[in-house]
Amino acid sequence: MEEILNALPAFLWSDGSQLTGLVVTAKLFLLSAVFGVALAIALALLKVYGHPLLAWPVRAFSYFFRGTPLFLQLMLLYYGLSQFQLVQEGWQNENGFWLLFRDASFCAVLAYVLNTAAYGLEILSGALETYPREEIIAAEAYGMSRWQLVRRIVLPGALRRVIPVFSNEMVFLLHATALSSTVTLLDMTGVARALYANTYSPFFPFLMAAALYLCCTFALLYLFMGAERRWLAFLRPRQH
Repeated sequence: MEEILNALPAFLWSDGSQLTGLVVTAKLFLLSAVFGVALAIALALLKVYGHPLLAWPVRAFSYFFRGTPLFLQLMLLYYGLSQFQLVQEGWQNENGFWLLFRDASFCAVLAYVLNTAAYGLEILSGALETYPREEIIAAEAYGMSRWQLVRRIVLPGALRRVIPVFSNEMVFLLHATALSSTVTLLDMTGVARALYANTYSPFFPFLMAAALYLCCTFALLYLFMGAERRWLAFLRPRQH
């Protein structure tokens, strides 16, 4: 128990030499969520409103990243690319682009962004395709162009309607960051694994990590519940 208490700072912010634990998990989650949702929006618009020839690569992207385990995607990015001569030469020549793939944080965020975008674009494209026709007709009658209609009416309305579904996707992303420990990152799971290696006691380190993930999940769901109350109030039945 003394080892666990001494390791508490490592679970939350630092082990004394680098950022670890909750801080690393939060950084991975926030970066992946922001860029993943942004990419999902762009790809969903391209799939629904873009040229049919451009929609095929988007579908292929979605099928690949939804049809393969996230763990394998992370392994391919961090460990798999290093076998190619082009990548090895880039590292030897200190090419800035290829050097990014030696950074575990970059590879982890990239894997999470691509995976989140694949699921997010399907959620959002479904909302765009099934958007209420009455609102579209009203916007067209008002004289809006197609781009104005999408930018001012359809996209904001679709984003509001998918908040409950996106909450599940964000919880999945939060839990998926636990895979970061497999690429040497000391997130909350990584700290638990390191503590287990030092103490040979798996129960308390992983229980502490589970408690932190549980707290983060409740906080995330609370934020989404607030967003639903604010931006989906117009869908609730009127109270007489």
